[in-house]
Amino acid sequence: MMQKRLVRNIIWLVVLCVISFGVGVIALCVGSGGIMLKDIPSILFSAGDSAAYSILIDIRLPRILLGFGVGGALSLAGVILQAMFRNPLVEPYTLGISGGAALGACLAIVLNLAALCGAWCLPVSGFLGACVVIMAVYFLAVRKHAMNTRDLLLAGVMISFICSSLVMLVMAVSRAEELHGIIFWIMGSLEEPDILLVRIALVVAVLSLAASYFFCLDLNALTLGEEEAAHLGVSVENTKRMLFLITCVATGFSVSVAGVIGFVGLVVPHVMRLSFGNDHRFLLVASWVGGGAFLVLCDTVARIIISPLELPVGVITGILGGGVFIYVVGRKPAMAGDR
Repeated sequence: MMQKRLVRNIIWLVVLCVISFGVGVIALCVGSGGIMLKDIPSILFSAGDSAAYSILIDIRLPRILLGFGVGGALSLAGVILQAMFRNPLVEPYTLGISGGAALGACLAIVLNLAALCGAWCLPVSGFLGACVVIMAVYFLAVRKHAMNTRDLLLAGVMISFICSSLVMLVMAVSRAEELHGIIFWIMGSLEEPDILLVRIALVVAVLSLAASYFFCLDLNALTLGEEEAAHLGVSVENTKRMLFLITCVATGFSVSVAGVIGFVGLVVPHVMRLSFGNDHRFLLVASWVGGGAFLVLCDTVARIIISPLELPVGVITGILGGGVFIYVVGRKPAMAGDR
């Protein structure tokens, strides 16, 4: 039975990778300037002397790479947090990281720090805001050298509300052009002209996956409860601290680069569990790949749905993600009964 489940999960993972590759190819081809799939090889070997080459390499490919990095990191963080808290409704933004990043970015826009710090102003400000929230949540949740997951969740939710209120305050006193920049950033976008930042985001996402995989068996044990995990030999407190650090870095950097993109870290782990169960040896990788594919697909829809205008990708992830989540939750009782 275990052997059959292992083979099935491997097959599902291969299928998921093929689907993700297909989504990436579609994202390369689709846009206001349509490019046929059969023309891509010749365009790539054209030595960069065509407009199509510039569209593929300078515009669409960085968005696809950033989409896989951000989507993968958010989904990975969602899987880890849901296992830590044993709560399927927890997502990366529950801990207030997005609120801190949004507040940092809003202050950077209002204070016009871009004129002083350049193009990296918003990402750096967002990441610093996320770091401040992370430290505040951590110190509020630690009691006698132990991290209380209940206090961690409550502190995150409360700080998230405080940051949201401060963001609304900043928006209320902002000028029209500043308000437009704040709203567009908060709704999320994969349009990042700095290729170095795209590469860093992708590297951070991959390293987060690699680091979390060292704790895949510990995550399986934590889903049973902290006491049971301790009986199985898991160093619960050290594991929780390391997993908290991984999720915070992955989420904080993703939000600082792409803005607040909701539902990815909530919906994708649920969908992946339907196919892979709670075995984190497969669930971590599957969620990373599936989250990247989902975000790239949503970004493609955002680019073409009202072409030549472009919607913020957070709008599409909210609509599609919310619909998928309602469908999955509605189907779960029936599926359990079928088994």
